[in-house]
Amino acid sequence: MGDAGQIEAFLRANPSWLAENPDLYRVLVPPNRVHGEHLADHMAAMVQIERARATAMAERVDDVLAAGRAAAGLAVRVQEAVLALLRATDKMDCLTGELPGILAVDAVHFCVEALLPGVRPLPQGMVGQLLGGRHVLFRDTVTEARRLHAEAAGLAGHDALVLVPGAGPPALLALLARDSQMLDPARGAGALTFLGRAVAAALGR
Repeated sequence: MGDAGQIEAFLRANPSWLAENPDLYRVLVPPNRVHGEHLADHMAAMVQIERARATAMAERVDDVLAAGRAAAGLAVRVQEAVLALLRATDKMDCLTGELPGILAVDAVHFCVEALLPGVRPLPQGMVGQLLGGRHVLFRDTVTEARRLHAEAAGLAGHDALVLVPGAGPPALLALLARDSQMLDPARGAGALTFLGRAVAAALGR
């Protein structure tokens, strides 16, 4: 590091250098007293950059808190959905009739690669093709809407496909929502993964 004279000489030769590198104001110690307009300008610049940094940090904190609240909200709704499944005597009716309201989505369908009462039949291999090895897939462009969402296909704007594991033909839950915020990846794929496992347990898969 150069001595004080070299630093002073550099700054005098490049008077706009600090203004062009405002991040350095964060590591500079402000003068105890303000003497004249130039020092006042430097003090103002240091205050300004600290305020900008504080504002940016506050915005990031707000984003994190909002995402956390959203994720917690979905987790609570999934818990309520699982409790509804445990209480229900007709599991399939609960899936399609009660879960949409509990999960705050427009439709829920149970889709299976088989011809079974009360389910949406899928061609062989389609579950693997859609999910590609994932437990949950969020989509803003909905394909196979009619096959997955039946009469609700006209509402298709955003959906989430949730693997229902276990023995038997491959299966998934197809959740449909017009509001993208209801099916946002930031709201917690983990909660929907748990829902898929709970559905499998409830159906004895």
